[in-house]
Amino acid sequence: MIFSWLEDRRRKKILEQPFPPEWIAILEKRVGHWAYLDAEERAHLQQLVQVFVAEKDWEGLGGLTMTDEIRVTIAAEACLLILALEHSLYRQVHSVLVYPKTVVAPPPVPSFFGIVKAPIEGPMPVLGQAMQRGPVVLVWDAVRRDSANARDGHNVVIHEFAHKLDMLDGGADGVPPLADDATYQRWIEVFTREYEDLKRRTERGQKTYLGEYALTNGAEFFAVATEHFFEQPLTMERDHTAMYEVLRDFYRQDTAARARRFK
Repeated sequence: MIFSWLEDRRRKKILEQPFPPEWIAILEKRVGHWAYLDAEERAHLQQLVQVFVAEKDWEGLGGLTMTDEIRVTIAAEACLLILALEHSLYRQVHSVLVYPKTVVAPPPVPSFFGIVKAPIEGPMPVLGQAMQRGPVVLVWDAVRRDSANARDGHNVVIHEFAHKLDMLDGGADGVPPLADDATYQRWIEVFTREYEDLKRRTERGQKTYLGEYALTNGAEFFAVATEHFFEQPLTMERDHTAMYEVLRDFYRQDTAARARRFK
């Protein structure tokens, strides 16, 4: 209880400072979703951004100089997910690490006693990574590209912070903490059906809404679905209605209604 009181006091002090006008300019220039929010949503997002920027440790890697433009852009995209949720501003995220451009992760090295049962994959490009009980790693050129376009279905910040929501119950399995057993059963039913349908369509060589990467595992399916829920909600509402409804109820945001205001 004492920690909650101290946290509330600290955040109240942060919010006593006016929201910097230059940060508004960053939101207008860099964050495509900003244009789709109403006045009340914008005011609340500003508060979340202000606290998020102040509370997290920010580190530029690979020669990147950390700036307010980077902090505010990432904070706005991350906080969009929790705009209507009861939350603690991603309490489990203490730091955000940002590279200037795409990182190539080295291939895994087998242990001395390990038995290699499959070919070792080569280096893989990494645009973002959410670590269990660790930081979120992002690539600024990908963040900048994705955040400017709010309708292409790709947003690395939304993707990685969806993983962080998924991890709140201890692991990344595609099922974040839910309200009750009925909600859990509905989630499993809908997402299993959508996953199997995506798998069938992919095997037939058909073009799909979520894309093949969503089939990686349950965690990636949820993260990709979240990207599309925020970026292409009208298509999801029309063609994947049950999945849209489940995500709408979870995030407590009617993103399709929001999109229709600006159609």
